[in-house]
Amino acid sequence: MKRIAIVEDEAAIRENYKEVLQQQGYSVQAYANRPSAMQAFNNRLPDLAIIDIGLEHEIDGGFTLCQSLRAMSSSLPIIFLTARDSDFDTVCGLRLGADDYLSKDVSFPHLIARLAALFRRSELQGASDQQDDLIEHGDLTIDANRIQVYWKLQPIELTVTEFWMVHALAKRPGHVRSRQALMQDAKIYVDDSTITSHVKRIRKKFIAQDCEFDCIDTVYGMGYRWDNQG
Repeated sequence: MKRIAIVEDEAAIRENYKEVLQQQGYSVQAYANRPSAMQAFNNRLPDLAIIDIGLEHEIDGGFTLCQSLRAMSSSLPIIFLTARDSDFDTVCGLRLGADDYLSKDVSFPHLIARLAALFRRSELQGASDQQDDLIEHGDLTIDANRIQVYWKLQPIELTVTEFWMVHALAKRPGHVRSRQALMQDAKIYVDDSTITSHVKRIRKKFIAQDCEFDCIDTVYGMGYRWDNQG
């Protein structure tokens, strides 16, 4: 049974989501604030975390919690579920490592579908065809079985969403992948600006490892492609 953690300070909303998810067969732990959630996460991480941004007296407590969770696990699926739907908050959430960002006005069927998509994607870890287990292009190595990317033999810490986006780009170097195609490969359903934010974050992670990295090209009006340097 998949374990989902909900961190939401409004009791009625917290219990409502908990009940709905339990009806879907998930094991659900709910927390009202960041300290209680972190205490639980230090003992055992959930299989997926749903986090609000404002948590009791902490206006941006959810952002801090996301950052802490991502430091504990690069692959744990994290979703922000919040009433704060500005572009600024969305970009901040994604830059901190969240896999998805949803407004609280999202329908329950839509939320359930997004959760299921994230879980299906995580389960692909050992389901790749043998020929696709290892991709090597120049300084890039992708190990699909371990959901791990290496650049110049050094690991790049990517979220699960970021991993599958890099995988989608690098498996066919030089081929342009549209934002829609990247969404399908990464099993996420977001708008174009969210895909753009993910790509920017991926670039920054590679550049932090190698300041000369320049393998992800933006093809304006079309999408992105992996360009092997040299």
